[in-house]
Amino acid sequence: MANYSRSLLVLSLVLVFLNFNSALGATTAVTYTVTSLGANPDGKTDSIKAFHSAWAKACSPASPAVIYVPVGRFLLAKAVFNGPCKNNAITFQIAGTLVAPSDYRVIGNAGNWLFFEHVNGVTISGGILDGQGTGLWDCKASGKGCPKGATPNVPCHIVINGCHNVKMLGVRVSASGNSPNTDGIHVQMSTGVTILNSKISTGDDCVSIGPGTSNLWIENVACGPGHGISIGSLGKEQEEVGVQNVTVKTVTFTGTQNGVRIKSWGRPSTGFARNILFQHAVMVNVKNPIVIDQNYCPDEKGCPGQESGIQISDVMYQDIHGTSATEVAVKFDCSSKYP
Repeated sequence: MANYSRSLLVLSLVLVFLNFNSALGATTAVTYTVTSLGANPDGKTDSIKAFHSAWAKACSPASPAVIYVPVGRFLLAKAVFNGPCKNNAITFQIAGTLVAPSDYRVIGNAGNWLFFEHVNGVTISGGILDGQGTGLWDCKASGKGCPKGATPNVPCHIVINGCHNVKMLGVRVSASGNSPNTDGIHVQMSTGVTILNSKISTGDDCVSIGPGTSNLWIENVACGPGHGISIGSLGKEQEEVGVQNVTVKTVTFTGTQNGVRIKSWGRPSTGFARNILFQHAVMVNVKNPIVIDQNYCPDEKGCPGQESGIQISDVMYQDIHGTSATEVAVKFDCSSKYP
């Protein structure tokens, strides 16, 4: 059996969905402690009812509120925190650990584990999220029929989809380099996302950037193990929105498969990638430090003999240095239609 470590997220500082003038302002926030509402910190008793109760209390009034999770391990099955809320200043202050069910079949096809929807002005601060991914990874390694995972369409730890002005600060993602399809952070259909001062260890892309992403800023991120920071894969759909205005700077890649990469399917598409800056990157024993691959065609299905329709333009590389684990440090395999 494969020896995979557990999947952990350490939100050491803050994840913020920003769309408000001030977080707490001068008004004193009301605090709702989940243990006072029935949550059990034993890591075995599902505390979802207490968390939903705290959310309902924080969401309803217009005044600032704090949902406080004290020290302990709190088991949560699938948790959905729905808006819209009257309150645009809700803080999840986590001192303990949120734990997914150890039986991966409970949420394996659920779509999400922790899901925030239609909310503005939510801050998630501190704490550890333990996804307990070992069982699912072992199942996948065995070749047996297994659930796709809690995020089946985009298998990863954190998904930012259809959001505006999200700030992620001091996030740590820790998963084995052998864990399958475990992107650290995936961004798509979102604008104004910032990822700062974070460390990501995983079995796939540390950060993956999908269609519809614009005005993305990534800075001071350490990646490894993993597959690097990737724009794409793009062009999976023929009608697809593009990616633009992406800055990746002051990043370090250690023992990763790739460094900075742009990847598109080798088939027609209306998408694009433009105005991209990769700056101040350190490569430490990276197999493919700089990659543009416009002939991506996994298993040679649905795309052999075709040309990528993704137009890539205005990509700048500045101060990229370090060591390559292979003889080819820079590989540009561009579309013959849009070279």
